[in-house]
Amino acid sequence: MLNLYRWQTGPALLVAFSFVSSAIAPLTTAQMASAKPAPQAIAQLFPDDPYPQPFPGDEPEIFSGDVRRSVVAIPEGTRIPVRYEKAEKVVVARNETLPLTLVVARNIRSASGQMLIPAGSEVRGELQPADGGSQFIAEELILTDDTRYFIDAASDVVETTQEIRPGINTGSVLKGAAIGAGAATIISGITGKKRITLGKILIGAGVGAAGGALLGKRRETVVVIEPDRDLALTLNSRLALQ
Repeated sequence: MLNLYRWQTGPALLVAFSFVSSAIAPLTTAQMASAKPAPQAIAQLFPDDPYPQPFPGDEPEIFSGDVRRSVVAIPEGTRIPVRYEKAEKVVVARNETLPLTLVVARNIRSASGQMLIPAGSEVRGELQPADGGSQFIAEELILTDDTRYFIDAASDVVETTQEIRPGINTGSVLKGAAIGAGAATIISGITGKKRITLGKILIGAGVGAAGGALLGKRRETVVVIEPDRDLALTLNSRLALQ
């Protein structure tokens, strides 16, 4: 009896173990399947990007041969002093647009002393009509080594004006000035001076409009700009240099 009992116990344990194993195996397989995402799910969560974008605040770097150059950004709001080398003043009509090239008056350096914009670099742009006067809008920065950058910068609006009427002495206004053709049309039309010899005439846009504005008028105003004082530029967005 004892042997029979032992023989029966052995198969019973084996059968019980088989039931337990078969119950555990599906559970383990299900857990493994749920713990490992399908390849498609991984692709959706972490898409491959051949052109990864830097984190905000990270500055990109430029590699040229074996030379590594960092891109330096001059922040928005930076003031850039400028001057105009061809005249002491610029006189334009209020509705006149005039191309103009300014020169950076002083070196612009980083806080660590790194040269960013050398004095003598050029800023090309336009004087454009603005509320109450005229404003210089910068378009291109040309460094002294002829490297060129787009620049988003502008001067304050210049509201200094001079009334032009018959009999007025325009000598003090025009002496040493660069005169937009629109302003020259106003001055010659109202004062009767057919030829202006005190300044250099610059051709821009708005000449026809200036002439039309004289019909029936005996007085008009022009905008008088002193570039060294009036046209300091403020960056409207950061300027990246390399």
